[in-house]
Amino acid sequence: MEGYNHTKVVEFIIVGFPHLRHLQTLIFVLLLLVYFFTIFGNLVVFTIIRVDCRLHTPMYFFISILSFLEIWYTATTIPKMLSNLVSERKSISFTGCLLQTYFFHSLGATECYLLTAMAYDRYLAICKPLRYPSVMTTKMCAQLAASCWVCGFMCPVTEVILVSRLPFCGPNQIKHIFCDFPPLLSLACTDTSINVLVDFAVNAFIILVTFSFIMVSYAKIIQTVLKIQTAESRQKAFSTCASHLTVVFLFFGSITFMYVRMKTSYSLEYDRAFAVIYAVLTPLVNPIIYSLRNKEILRAIKRKIHPKNLLGP
Repeated sequence: MEGYNHTKVVEFIIVGFPHLRHLQTLIFVLLLLVYFFTIFGNLVVFTIIRVDCRLHTPMYFFISILSFLEIWYTATTIPKMLSNLVSERKSISFTGCLLQTYFFHSLGATECYLLTAMAYDRYLAICKPLRYPSVMTTKMCAQLAASCWVCGFMCPVTEVILVSRLPFCGPNQIKHIFCDFPPLLSLACTDTSINVLVDFAVNAFIILVTFSFIMVSYAKIIQTVLKIQTAESRQKAFSTCASHLTVVFLFFGSITFMYVRMKTSYSLEYDRAFAVIYAVLTPLVNPIIYSLRNKEILRAIKRKIHPKNLLGP
């Protein structure tokens, strides 16, 4: 097609929730509160783990990295969503849209890998306790975390390059709450079957492989825990893993519906609803799950608030 490498559309309009325009003020306030508590909660979890030497273990190291990741993950979408709610023209430049899509998918892929690393850590701690200290060293933790970030930021490069070469010469309204591959592909003025196939292959590999690895790890963990004789030890082992599994099912459940499919879009309302779950709600509940359900983190927070009154463990 002539002009295939020339993008005629220089900006997009993000539609958001058109049927809820009469509730824009309420949505803005709620989203602002969610964003504040997400940043604050994850920042508290990250900081308390870094400053409390009693939490300098592999499990808490990965939790701190997850909290750090969630801060940036929400920063790629929510500020722009808030801006669109109060502005008349809900526009974003073509370059800005590609950058938002790239960083959103990069950080999402990084989270998939990081949750997998956390499952591997729990597998070693529970199923291979004697080998755990020698395998999960500080160096190994750093290497695993770095690998998650590097692999995550490499994953969407091919997809972004392919999208950047598509011609956009017609409608420019993105019927979603932020820039993403499926709504972008639906606006291209050419056949996007290759893009859809590549998008499906990349997402299926990342999501299904990491989720399968996590499930296998926890199947082995459950087998091991059931063999523990004392009920107290079993309860402690299960509670350690329950918070991680809650995050896994919430995050993977929503992104699987959205990205592991061979069409650019299903119901727009469903797409928006699931986008709210994995882009807004999951980063919000992570610090709640990992702090309110974790006695060690709660004790560490209390020690920092009342250091003179809580000298003991």
